[in-house]
Amino acid sequence: MSPVVIQIIQFFLSLSILIVLHELGHFIPAKLFKTKVEKFFLFFDVKFALFQKKIGETVYGIGWLPLGGYVKIAGMIDESMDTEAMKEEPKPWEFRSKPAWQRLIIMLGGVTVNFILAVIIYIGLAYKYGKEYIPMDSLKDGIAIVEPTIGDKAGLKSGDKILAVDGEPVESYGSLMLELINGNSLTIERDGQVIEKELPVDFISTLIEDEDKARFISLRSPFYVKDISKGSHNQGIDLQKGDHLLAINGEPAEYMDQVAPLLEANKGKEVTLSLKSKSGKTKNVVAKVSEEATLGLGLQQFTMEEYEQMGYFKVATVKYGFFEAIPAGINQGVETLGNYAKNLKKIFNPSTGAYKGVGGFKAIGSMFPETWDWRAFWATTALISIILAFMNVLPIPALDGGHVMFLLYEMISGRKPSDKFLEYAQMVGFFLLIGLLLFANGNDLYKMIFK
Repeated sequence: MSPVVIQIIQFFLSLSILIVLHELGHFIPAKLFKTKVEKFFLFFDVKFALFQKKIGETVYGIGWLPLGGYVKIAGMIDESMDTEAMKEEPKPWEFRSKPAWQRLIIMLGGVTVNFILAVIIYIGLAYKYGKEYIPMDSLKDGIAIVEPTIGDKAGLKSGDKILAVDGEPVESYGSLMLELINGNSLTIERDGQVIEKELPVDFISTLIEDEDKARFISLRSPFYVKDISKGSHNQGIDLQKGDHLLAINGEPAEYMDQVAPLLEANKGKEVTLSLKSKSGKTKNVVAKVSEEATLGLGLQQFTMEEYEQMGYFKVATVKYGFFEAIPAGINQGVETLGNYAKNLKKIFNPSTGAYKGVGGFKAIGSMFPETWDWRAFWATTALISIILAFMNVLPIPALDGGHVMFLLYEMISGRKPSDKFLEYAQMVGFFLLIGLLLFANGNDLYKMIFK
C-alpha cells in the first residue's frame, strides 16, 4: 500500500475518533441537563448526508465534508444559524433556557474530553512502552551541526554541548528541536567554557522556510571504516574494517562533521589519515581525496546500543507500572499543552515568521508515519487532540471558546448578550474561521508548488 494512502487512512481514522469524542463531550452533559439534542454528526452534512438515522429525538449521521463534526442543540446559536427557531419563545428543553452554569459545562465538555483523551493515551503509551531517550548530558562530544548556515544563525557549532534553553535544562536529545523552536536563549558549553546565546526572534522562520534543513542538529557520527568501495580510487591502501579515523593531516577528524570540511579543503590532493585499529594500535595511511571531496570508503553503521557501548552517549530507559504511568501521562499532557501554547504565541507574533509554518490538512496528515505503527498513531492522535482542545477554547465566536467567553460575561455581569448580538458574533467568527482555514491550506498548497 502506498505510504500516502497509509497516511490518509490514519488521518481520517484519528480525525473520526477525535470528532466523535469531542462531540460526545457536548452531547452527554446536554442530555444530563435534559437539553434536546437534534443532531449528532461526524463530518458536515451540507445538502445531504452519507448516512443518517433518527433514534429518539436525535438524528445520528455521517456527513460528506470532513471539516469537523457537530451536535445541534435546540435553542443554541451555532453554525447552523437557525434564526427562525430563535424567534420563538424559549422551551424548557432548549439550551437558552438552562442556567448559565449548565450551559458552561455543556460548552466546555468537548475540549475537556479532548484533553482527557490525550492524557489517557499518554498513560497507555507510558505503561506499554515506557520511555526511552538519550540524556543530553550523556553526549560525549556534544552535537553535530549538519546545516552550518542555520547553525551560524543560532550561534551553534559542532561539538557544542547544549546545557539549557531559556534557563531550563534540556533533559533529552529527542526534545531538543522543540525546545529550540519555543526558546529564546541558549546556555552552551564550548571548549570547556559556558556561554549564553540569544536566539534570533525570527529563528523559527528560518527553520520553516527550508524544511529539508530544519533538522540542522544531529547526533555526532564517528568515522569507522567498513570497507574500500568497489572501484574506489583508494583501492589497495592499508585499511581494515573497524579502523577508526582520528585525524586528517593532523587535524581532528573523529566525526563526520569534522571530516567533510577537511575533505572539501583537500579535493584532488593526498592526505594522511591517522587511524586506530580494532586492536587499539594507531597507524598513518596516505589516501587520495577525489575531486568530489570523497575517500571512496564504506562507513560502518551502528545501533543505538552499540553507540552506547562505545561510550558516545547513553540510552536511558524508564519503565512504568500502571499507577506510575498515570502521573507520567498527566505530565506529558500538560507539557504538550504548554509547548503548543508557546508555539501559538510565536505564530501570533509576526516578527517571528512562525505564521509561515501554519499548515492545513496536508500538514496534519504528514504528521502520521508512512508505515502503520500503532505507537506513532496513538502518539500523534494524542498530540492532535491537545491541539484541538487548545484551538477550540480560544475566545473566537463560532468556537467553543467564543461561547464560553459570552457565558462568563453573563455570569459575571448578570446580563445575557442579546440573541441578535450572538447571531452577528457567530457570523463574524464563522468567516474568521473560513479565512484561517483558507490560509492554512493555502500555505500547504504554496509549499507543494514552490518548495
